[in-house]
Amino acid sequence: MIGPNRLNESNLKGFVKGNNMAFTYFFRDLQTIEAIRDHALPDLRARKFIDIWDAGCAMGQEPYSLSMILNESMGYMYFRNVRILATDIDESNLFEEIISKAAYPEEQIQRIPKGIFNKFFSQDDKAGYFKLNEEIRKSVTFQKHNLLTLIPPAKDFGLILCKNVLLHFNDAERLKVISMFHEALTDGGYLALEQTQKLPKEAQHLFAPVISNAQLFKKL
Repeated sequence: MIGPNRLNESNLKGFVKGNNMAFTYFFRDLQTIEAIRDHALPDLRARKFIDIWDAGCAMGQEPYSLSMILNESMGYMYFRNVRILATDIDESNLFEEIISKAAYPEEQIQRIPKGIFNKFFSQDDKAGYFKLNEEIRKSVTFQKHNLLTLIPPAKDFGLILCKNVLLHFNDAERLKVISMFHEALTDGGYLALEQTQKLPKEAQHLFAPVISNAQLFKKL
């Protein structure tokens, strides 16, 4: 088994198992993250807590990317109420440790904008690794979860983010999972999908599109 100290872009691609795809990178599909910031956050920040479910989080790059963008936009007083639950089927049994440490090798942080990197990362004790600061780490918790159980890990989320996962399901599974997301969202909550993942026609009565150029929807 590949240990955390040996993770790099080439061997991460080997973690494609079943319906889980572990390979991703920081600020992937930035257009969707920016749509969340610009169109969902103004509504969500009025809530006492901003509860977010990142379904299919891989090794944390996606929820941590969202956390950094929200932190940049909110300031400390609001950001401390952000709670991101990151889940994945994690057949490698490596993700929880990696996410909790939030230390990533140099080749995985090269896409991060310099200003954001300088603000949120510092050199880790392990050579060649860089670690996220405590404020960002504390905003994300990990839980092992299989979407195909159709049982959400919690309820009343203000936002559910599900990106590089649904394309691995068949049409019937995809529709059931999206219906489960609808049930897990609070009234008026938001669903964000991969930019290339369209909402199935059979689920379009459950959500209203928020904008035309991103897969961001509001629960009906």
